[in-house]
Amino acid sequence: MGATASAANPARQDLDLGRADSALETLGAALARNPKDAEAHNLRCRVFYEEAQWDQAIQDCEAATQLAPGDSNFHLWLGRAYGQKANRVSMVFGYQLARKVHAEFEQAVQLDAHNAEALADLGEFDVMAPAVVGGGVTHADTIVQQLRNINPAGALTLEARIAESKKDYGSAEARLKDAIRQSSYPANAWMDLASFYRRRGRLDEMTAAAHTGASLDAHRGPALVDGASNLTLAGRESQTAIQWLQQYLSSSAQSEIAPAFVVRAQLAELLRKQGDTEAAQQQLAVVRALASGYRIPFSNAAARTAGR
Repeated sequence: MGATASAANPARQDLDLGRADSALETLGAALARNPKDAEAHNLRCRVFYEEAQWDQAIQDCEAATQLAPGDSNFHLWLGRAYGQKANRVSMVFGYQLARKVHAEFEQAVQLDAHNAEALADLGEFDVMAPAVVGGGVTHADTIVQQLRNINPAGALTLEARIAESKKDYGSAEARLKDAIRQSSYPANAWMDLASFYRRRGRLDEMTAAAHTGASLDAHRGPALVDGASNLTLAGRESQTAIQWLQQYLSSSAQSEIAPAFVVRAQLAELLRKQGDTEAAQQQLAVVRALASGYRIPFSNAAARTAGR
């Protein structure tokens, strides 16, 4: 059984707007009334995921999949939570969790072969993970074929990641440019290209790509955060990065993809580096008000938001 409309809808809005404490209060009340509310467990998992509280996220996502084992998205989010935990534990335990990540992503795809997000996450896992935990480029090639009919731009982006993993950088760049032409939201695709240029140390091209992406993001959504993170990681145009983060936080296109409190913490660090301590503290006060359970590692703020 999913969360009731009165409980789930405010929590979903809070999730998108980064109001973690409010969402947790709403979902806690819903689960007190009905501990078997799978949707509420999934939403609470995603709030904890935003706050980087991986153990709590895993607990709720496991509950959601146990209560509704046929829901593809519930398995997708459990796989994501396992993945974040795996990145922060010992190698041996990390391998154990990585196998769980693969199993959950595969289960999500098996339950819904048209779940583009699950296919993309499974393909990304296959590119990055060794065969010992279920990964491998051969598997990723298979995912590309499945994605082509569902999300052509996503298939091209995955092809680019495969090519990059093989050090075929020319093909990777070409696929990313093809993805821009195919994408229904080219701002994001331009930021993917910018990230590629940053990884290759082609920082002038990265900056130009990020500016192009930002110019195409009419709604001032998460692409701006991705662009700002690329600039920050490359040590370029900190004032532009600040402006983009501020525009995102003032927009109606905020999303759990780029939680507002994470973005504000990133903004606070940029302001601090510029010497504007007062403005930085104001942002951190808002972070604490939105998500009291979040503990920001400043050195990782941009990397976490960029996601790559």
